[in-house]
Amino acid sequence: MELQSQVLLWELVLLHSELPSGSLPAASSVVSESTVSWAAGALAVLRCQSPRMVWTQDRLHDRQRVVHWDLSGSPAGGPARRLVDMYSAGEQRVYGPRDHGRLLLPPSAFHDGNFSLLIRAVEYADEGLYTCNLHHHYCHLYETLAVRLEVTDNPQEAGAHWDGEKEVLVVERGAPALLTCVNREHVWTDRHLEEAQQVVHWDRQPPGVPHDRADRLLDLYASGERRAYGPPFLRDRVAVGVDAFARGDFSLRIDPLEPADEGTYSCHLHHHYCGLHERRIFHLRVTEPVAEPPPRDSPGNGSSHSGAPGPDSTLPRGRSVINVIVPEGRAHFFQQLGYVLATLLLFILLLITVILATRQRRRGGYQYSDKKSGKSKGKDVNLAEFAVATGDQAVYRSEDIQLDYKNNILKERAELGHTPLPTKNIDLDKDPSSKLYCLASSDHFWGN
Repeated sequence: MELQSQVLLWELVLLHSELPSGSLPAASSVVSESTVSWAAGALAVLRCQSPRMVWTQDRLHDRQRVVHWDLSGSPAGGPARRLVDMYSAGEQRVYGPRDHGRLLLPPSAFHDGNFSLLIRAVEYADEGLYTCNLHHHYCHLYETLAVRLEVTDNPQEAGAHWDGEKEVLVVERGAPALLTCVNREHVWTDRHLEEAQQVVHWDRQPPGVPHDRADRLLDLYASGERRAYGPPFLRDRVAVGVDAFARGDFSLRIDPLEPADEGTYSCHLHHHYCGLHERRIFHLRVTEPVAEPPPRDSPGNGSSHSGAPGPDSTLPRGRSVINVIVPEGRAHFFQQLGYVLATLLLFILLLITVILATRQRRRGGYQYSDKKSGKSKGKDVNLAEFAVATGDQAVYRSEDIQLDYKNNILKERAELGHTPLPTKNIDLDKDPSSKLYCLASSDHFWGN
């Protein structure tokens, strides 16, 4: 009889488990939308973080899912107490000694999603508020369902009704009670490979492009696989940390930022195992780079440029003129002094070179004159012949007159007239007539 009643009770449990399943996970929902602005050339960081996306391997044999039933508001009073709990591995634990054999949970709860609690032979001490608590430590999910149990001696009062907040179950004393708790979401019933169920991707929309035509930039998987897309000018400048899934930080870094990077960026977080689908939107604006102020004077350098003129505000933007004055120090003074000394040394070397060249040239001229005079002293000169030749040359040179010749014959005669006659050496021993002429001339000279 007891075996037949137990079979009927579990048939009732299976009947309740045929309830329609919950709704499918909603589409990606926008969690945040913001406008950010960065200067061109700077490092831009678009923050996208979620602790629910942290990937950890299940080293506890799937003990990350647990269901437990608690009781509060019992006639005996006191705080809420734990009745029974069960992990997804199938281990079931009953806390109260009197509840052993009285409280049962279906062994297949984490396969079919039926977490209903069966109480055999209820008593008045069993009255109170029962809560069915589902915890998923990996996905950070917590769900609670409350059922109020009342015990009566009148069989006609037995039944169940809804009081607007929870189910109220009235059971005859000594009869079994089934507290219903059903949740068939796949996160509670299936054991997927988490690394194959987590994916993060970044999209980019250039200005004026709708969301459905956005360009994919990056795909990140918990398994470590990464895929890069997007235009070439941006692909090599965007990155996400290699330990993104270990820290839950999927922030996009753009370095350096360029004006062409403006647009709308969206971070999509998908955890199919945990039912997480979130989207964060960033409207990126690129501004002109900020000019760095001139360096301040270091204390003790003896110079001050606090009154230096600043940039002209009347100039058009992007063409500002900035006057940067670098303070002079000791190093600058020694540098200028080195330039002056080097120039002076070069000038001195050039002057010495000119002086030496001039002296060498003069010395060479004196030596040539000495050699020429020495040659003239060593040669025997006939003064009479020299006088005659010199007189003849003087006569002919004085007649060096430019004439307009009418024919070649006259020109040849004129050239012969200007050409000095060659000196004739006469041997007085061989030519007696010449010797007599010379003696007569000498007697005439000494007679006068």
